[in-house]
Amino acid sequence: MIQNKSDEHFMKEALKEAQKAFEIDEVPIGAVIVSDGRVIARAHNLTERLNDVTAHAEMQAFTSAAEFLGGKYLHQCTLYVTIEPCVMCSGASYWTQLDKIVFGAKDEKRGASKLGVKLTHPKTKVETGVLETECAELMQKFFSQKRS
Repeated sequence: MIQNKSDEHFMKEALKEAQKAFEIDEVPIGAVIVSDGRVIARAHNLTERLNDVTAHAEMQAFTSAAEFLGGKYLHQCTLYVTIEPCVMCSGASYWTQLDKIVFGAKDEKRGASKLGVKLTHPKTKVETGVLETECAELMQKFFSQKRS
């Protein structure tokens, strides 16, 4: 796959968010939402810190972006997320009507596509595998440390 330089740039921003989650002992998933070439929302998992199973990076980013834009729809926005969204986050992404979702690594256990769930609104484009190795390695490092 030929990766767009801007996709790589914004995925690096999502990886910075994932690193923040890693540093506070959260599952290291990060997300950014981009509109008109600029980041309008940044987020990482906060499920442990907030004691909230819905506090996934994507959900936090959707809320932040909607607040920034002043509306619930994220038309002409792109979500960059380090790991494939789960079923909950996929459902939320459907309702936001994002223009595009770009994710790094697949989630072979809990990813929406693994569970047979359609990831997006019919108008939403999906790109996968952007900085896949870097995204997967951070997750592997996190769970490796948990097991040892």
